[in-house]
Amino acid sequence: MGVKPDIRVQQEDFDIRKEIDLMSGGKSDIGAVVTFTGLCRDEKGALEALELEHYPGMAESEMRRIAEEACERWPLDAVTAIHRYGRIAPGENIVLVIAASRHRQAAFDGAAFLMDFMKSRAPFWKREIKIDGSTGSWVDARDTDEDAMKRWQ
Repeated sequence: MGVKPDIRVQQEDFDIRKEIDLMSGGKSDIGAVVTFTGLCRDEKGALEALELEHYPGMAESEMRRIAEEACERWPLDAVTAIHRYGRIAPGENIVLVIAASRHRQAAFDGAAFLMDFMKSRAPFWKREIKIDGSTGSWVDARDTDEDAMKRWQ
C-alpha cells in the first residue's frame, strides 16, 4: 500500500482548511477531496459539553487499521483522520475525516467507510455534562451506527 494515512487523536481543535492544504499541497494529480467534520451538538438545549475519552494507543491503532482498509478498497491518494478527546462544547469540532483521490466517487466512498467504521469500532466513549452541572451516563452506540457498517460488507 502506497498511502500512509495521517491518524491523530488529540485534545486541541483542528483547522479544516489547514488539514486539507497539508494533505493536498503540491499534489497536482488529486481530483477530489472529500471532508467530513463531526461537531458536538446540543439537541435539547441542556448540554454544557461532551466529555470524550479514548483508549490511548488502541484508538490510533484501530483508526489506522480502518484507514488502511479504505486505502485497499478504493484508489485513495491521501487519508487524514483526526479525533479529539477531552471536554468539547456544543458547536466545537470532534472528528475530521479527509479522503483524496483522482476521482470523486472513491473519495466519497473512502470517507464514508472510514467514518462509519470509526464511529462503531474505534474505542472512544462520550458522556454528557449538563448545564445544571449533572453528568449523564456514557452514551451507548446506536443500532443505526451498526447498520451503517453493514453496507460495506
